[in-house]
Amino acid sequence: MKAMIVTGASSGIGRAVALCAAREGFAIVAVARHAARLEEVAQQIHNLGGMCAVVAVDLRLPSAAPAVVSTALQRYERVDVIVHAAGTAAAGSLLDQTDAQLAEQWEVHVLAPLRLTREALPALRAARGQIFLFGSGVARVPTPGLGGYPAAKAAVRAIAIQMRRELRAERIAVTYVDPGAVDTPLMRRVNLVGSSLRLTISPQRVAERILRTTRSRRARLNVVPWQAAAVVAGELLPAITDRVLERMPRIAGAQPLGKAAAQDAEGEARGLAPSAPSGTLDQALAPLGRRMERVKLPRDFVAALLVPGARLELSEVSMRWAGMPNKNERAAMREVFDALTAAAYLERSGDETWTVLKTARD
Repeated sequence: MKAMIVTGASSGIGRAVALCAAREGFAIVAVARHAARLEEVAQQIHNLGGMCAVVAVDLRLPSAAPAVVSTALQRYERVDVIVHAAGTAAAGSLLDQTDAQLAEQWEVHVLAPLRLTREALPALRAARGQIFLFGSGVARVPTPGLGGYPAAKAAVRAIAIQMRRELRAERIAVTYVDPGAVDTPLMRRVNLVGSSLRLTISPQRVAERILRTTRSRRARLNVVPWQAAAVVAGELLPAITDRVLERMPRIAGAQPLGKAAAQDAEGEARGLAPSAPSGTLDQALAPLGRRMERVKLPRDFVAALLVPGARLELSEVSMRWAGMPNKNERAAMREVFDALTAAAYLERSGDETWTVLKTARD
């Protein structure tokens, strides 16, 4: 059985890759900071009849890479694939970001993958393995409002090329992934509206393409080819791109959630009327509109949860809403809680618990 290390496995693309790979027969080492969420992923994999070890660790720590690789070797005696899906972001202009914000983005996107790959290199050599590094369209066309994120992703693109050339003779494949616009909570966690819902794809679609690429071992994976082509065009025509970004700043999703303009953009994308005033519950939930519609999660149910001082537990609330929630319904509820936390309706009090700070009318 082949073994795959997946970072950022507690949510978004990383979680989808871990589950998809387990279905394909990979033994998984799931890595993230949130132990409770990793245990959920492990339980789902075990329910599928698969194997999963979890490592709850902050990848920025120098001790993280040895801990992850030693877990893989102790449990499975090999490392065939590493998927570096962990990510972070911070909103704001590049020169306004603090050293801590810039350092976190650089460490998570650049230094952590390098450390982990270096630690796993002997095992990858033995397996003639594969490494996946995640870039972004903003690596080629940096977008205002995303601070150090475009620079970090540009560095990922460069190290993917360099690493691929250095490891080719050892028959280790290196794949640079441009996932396109993906429906994940990453940007919402830093209070940005994110890409328009009509442009996004699901993490599951990205995961399926990743698994397909473990067989083809191609050097580059553009999950949404037309978006990748648009980025190339934007890079080749910088003057036009500058004018587009000036006139349509919403296009890249780097607008703060607290701005009515950002909400209006999402409302227009979904064919809705202009947004409610900034700061309302409807504004906080606007980026999740399509997601909530798909899982039939009523806005009024969410509003009824907002009783100041109440303690909300993810499993209990999910069961109250859906009876026996499936993984998709549970994930949707978590994304709602994350959005409400970003909008200051909730305060996290544990891995899966939140405290209500204000009502839907506040």
